[in-house]
Amino acid sequence: MKSVVVGLSGGVDSSVSAYLLKEQGYEVIGLFMKNWHDDTVTISDECPWLDDSNDAMLVAEKLGIPFQTVDLSEEYKERIVDYMFNEYKNGRTPNPDVLCNREIKFDVFMKIAMSLGADYVATGHYCRKSSIEKDGETIYQLLSGKDNNKDQSYFLCQLSQEQLSKTLFPIGELQKSEVRKIAAEQDLVTADKKDSQGLCFIGKVRLPDFLQQQLKPKEGDIVEIDSTLDQYAKDTKEDFNTTEEELAYLSKKFTYNFEDGKVVGKHQGAHYFTKGQRKGLGVGGTPEPLFVIDTDVEENIIYTGQGKQHPGLYRRGLFVSPHEIHWIREDLKLDTGDTMNVMARIRYRQTLEKATLHQTEHGLYVIFDNPQSAIAEGQFVAWYQDEELIGSGVIS
Repeated sequence: MKSVVVGLSGGVDSSVSAYLLKEQGYEVIGLFMKNWHDDTVTISDECPWLDDSNDAMLVAEKLGIPFQTVDLSEEYKERIVDYMFNEYKNGRTPNPDVLCNREIKFDVFMKIAMSLGADYVATGHYCRKSSIEKDGETIYQLLSGKDNNKDQSYFLCQLSQEQLSKTLFPIGELQKSEVRKIAAEQDLVTADKKDSQGLCFIGKVRLPDFLQQQLKPKEGDIVEIDSTLDQYAKDTKEDFNTTEEELAYLSKKFTYNFEDGKVVGKHQGAHYFTKGQRKGLGVGGTPEPLFVIDTDVEENIIYTGQGKQHPGLYRRGLFVSPHEIHWIREDLKLDTGDTMNVMARIRYRQTLEKATLHQTEHGLYVIFDNPQSAIAEGQFVAWYQDEELIGSGVIS
């Protein structure tokens, strides 16, 4: 009988995952990860870890499986929270959920599970795993979940073959409604529990409040940039000497100076804002809502534009530095000069978009067929072939 450790989070998805594995004949152990102690930054009772831990324990009792709690708050602070503060401080937009999976669930947590003698680790992610044989080797595939509305493969875009080989995703073939139905039939306490929102394991936090623990408020100007700015007109440049020059041009972000626009308001810190953000600017009276098109953390200026069609929000390409390129399918890795047609997304929930990967000696360019809105440095781009996620990278 193979044994599997399920990361019981106190939510319905992991509860049903544990139930299904038990039904399939695995020896199941429930493990709750306690990753956060500071309740001062969470918003009123939205997912405090204590309730979650109790729910996880009740589910384990109901299923008749052993249960214990592991405290990973030290590793979580070091690998996720400190990283987040640092990224925001440098004007980048990190994705803590992707990191949490790479650094905590499928690394620290997985090692604990293996030390308990487990064969596998299982989570309640909506994605699937498959495998193929190639040159006498087993290669694992990460496939998107069957429920298109809930597919969470993007959050696992940094996993390795080694991690995938030891992972099970019991609910990947199911729709969310089916998962809730199973939970209700089994009378699990989590059946009607709302999905957790916000940061992986911390719960719903007000991001500025959270960031203010380390990043002090600092008043600065909100500058509005007109959509007729000269640099937007220089859309096509014909005379490129090399392909890489063209790729770099398509991926280049717009840069702004204070003189390019007009001051329309004040903010409390450029490092609290991210590209594409609309809420929290507190500037009214414009015909169309203002969106953040860039932030300058050095000068503490937020650049904004009116309307979600503002040209400052869009560009065709992005760049990934060599050390930030990650292939789940290492056998498909590109050599310098190679290209590959893929479907890609730059954020969770975004529909997949047609794109071409270009591997150069300086890094990887991802060029989309259509311009993409709010490409933010620090976020992850993930690329797919059909329903298989084959690689990802941090946007530079």
